[in-house]
Amino acid sequence: MAQVLEFRLPDLGEGLTEAEIVRWLVEVGDVVAVDQPVVEVETAKALVDVPCPYGGVVTARFGEEGTELPVGAPLLTVAVGPAASGGETEGSGNVLVGYGTSEAPARRRRVRPGQTAPAAPPEANGSASREAADGPVPVISPLVRRLARQNGLDLKEMTGSGPDGLILRADVEYALRAAEAQGRTAGPATEPQAPAPAATAAPGSGLRIPLKGIRGAVADKLSRSRREIPDATCWVDADATELMRARAAMNAAGGPKISLLALLARICTAALARFPELNSTVDMEAREVVQLDQVHLGFAAQTERGLVVPVVRDAHARDAEALTAEFARLTEAARTGSLTPGELTGGTFTLNNYGVFGVDGSTPIINHPEAAMLGVGRIVPKPWVHEGELAVRQVVQLSLTFDHRVCDGGTAGGFLRYVADCVEQPAVLLRTL
Repeated sequence: MAQVLEFRLPDLGEGLTEAEIVRWLVEVGDVVAVDQPVVEVETAKALVDVPCPYGGVVTARFGEEGTELPVGAPLLTVAVGPAASGGETEGSGNVLVGYGTSEAPARRRRVRPGQTAPAAPPEANGSASREAADGPVPVISPLVRRLARQNGLDLKEMTGSGPDGLILRADVEYALRAAEAQGRTAGPATEPQAPAPAATAAPGSGLRIPLKGIRGAVADKLSRSRREIPDATCWVDADATELMRARAAMNAAGGPKISLLALLARICTAALARFPELNSTVDMEAREVVQLDQVHLGFAAQTERGLVVPVVRDAHARDAEALTAEFARLTEAARTGSLTPGELTGGTFTLNNYGVFGVDGSTPIINHPEAAMLGVGRIVPKPWVHEGELAVRQVVQLSLTFDHRVCDGGTAGGFLRYVADCVEQPAVLLRTL
């Protein structure tokens, strides 16, 4: 006899206590395998899949898409046992959000009322048999589905190379290359977006938009920063002409291209080595300033779901090429909503390139519990006195917002002046490495 087990929203870690249902990946009546992702949720940290620790038939789902659930709330129920799933009765016990625990997730199968789940069909010549044309597509990765939608590919027409016919990202990329080689492109497709917080109209008082998900987390964190941190800001204009020339020369030499953000990050880590007070946090209970040995560099990234701050671990130990690669990887993960909680926490200093928005200056709010943030405005041609003569140079405004508890203006000004000197004369950085 089948046993019905309840699967609840697991502990998400990182202090997260709730999540919003973005998309169900299974329906009532589907057969799920142990550790198969069953729902896509958005936390205050990232967009992730939740794997179910039980294998069997889905008998109920709790919560519609767009519903916010607390940790511990029921997600779905699964009937397990020989009568429900052909004999699969054990669960994995692994429910860590965002991480699959099975290397070969089974395709989900629909069970009609009154029937038991059919046994998996045997494979022939190493390739998995295909489901009926109207059946679910054997692909579980949200990134693979998104890539196919963006390029107008019909996954039902594809044969996967993964276990049990699973469609992998490599399969989609191969199909795109094949289409390009044949001189055709996939049809346009619009990518479904995560549901926005439902807005309600309040008579006489405008539109009310719920503060939840990433937007709510940002609101809470910025409010805490403003309440707890006595911040101050200093700024300086710098001639970035030589830095831009140095980057152009590095990229003209061949090899991987170096990003401007990576060069600025390299300057930041060198400056923090000279002014470690700014790579710290404040423990008010112990009434201590804790200076940190490692630089985990956060950088602000604007996404469709809101502002996130991915963190480059051990930025002080990476060269410009490695920094460029890591910035690119984390930026892409931020864009697709696949950042893990670990990639969004633990920063010790933040680099904020708000120049990408076409603005010169800003006084950003410190990313609590850090002690400082360096802001970089747009780099534009401006009149500048260079070697005693008026010239047109590439000028940037740099700003430093810092926690006045960790240092005074002299230290903050010294840090910012060193950064500006490296921007104006990159050789300064080479002399201090």
